[in-house]
Amino acid sequence: MKVGVIGAGQMGAGIAQVCAAIGHQVIICDIKQEFVENGLRTITKNLERSVVKKRISQNDMDNTLGNIGTTLEIEDLSDSDIIIEAIVENVDIKKNLFINLGNICKNKTIFASNTSSIPIGILGEVSGRPTKVVGMHFMNPVPVMKLVEVIRSKSTSEDTFEFTFKLAQNLNKVPVLVNDFPGFVSNRILLPMLNEAMFCVMEGVAEPEAIDTVMKLGMSHPMGPLTLADFIGLDTCLAIMEVLHCDLNDDKYRPCPLLIEMVEQGKLGKKSGEGFYKY
Repeated sequence: MKVGVIGAGQMGAGIAQVCAAIGHQVIICDIKQEFVENGLRTITKNLERSVVKKRISQNDMDNTLGNIGTTLEIEDLSDSDIIIEAIVENVDIKKNLFINLGNICKNKTIFASNTSSIPIGILGEVSGRPTKVVGMHFMNPVPVMKLVEVIRSKSTSEDTFEFTFKLAQNLNKVPVLVNDFPGFVSNRILLPMLNEAMFCVMEGVAEPEAIDTVMKLGMSHPMGPLTLADFIGLDTCLAIMEVLHCDLNDDKYRPCPLLIEMVEQGKLGKKSGEGFYKY
């Protein structure tokens, strides 16, 4: 099977890796050569770590890397059986991408979005083939985390859904059917919790370390909410909260002003070197 992955960042690289690991031919597409090279480096490091820990063999690593190609031209994905997009969480940019995919891909190609919060129906509508569009929301880091939310819009066909659900199972993931609502299940529950932790910082309830300790030791969370927000990326957290606030029209999803301020200052979390913590 031919799999196109659009976006060579942390999520896209992880998706490409798990697809290539089970023998699919994968092409990673991004807008700059340095982006696809960074994606390949991420995949290589992940695989090298697994070889050292004896989770896979050197032959497994070589075969996985041999199944991955790269391109800067979206047209090179036109004969893919499924294309999974993992680009920036911006509805207009995603809509433009799905318009382009609808124009260049063969009719049977399925379009899957790894969006964290944007309704799949919106992307399906602009693609010109809404029955072939589905959500495939992986968790980070993709090679490790088992969950995949498979989001079916009102227009997604049963064949498209079943194909995507089966692919997730073949990737050794646990797919869960989720209907098409903003934020789906994971982020509709998770992001308001992270947002509330940010309000606690802004209002002086406690310092970030204390808040994270309360949630780790009191609620048995493996990672505190502010550390998690830094790892997700504060810009991504803000984008998701803005979608929830706008689409659900409820002020309980209002982004914390401190979050907005930090993003404006370029404090995006681990990827920028500073968020609620310094890296």
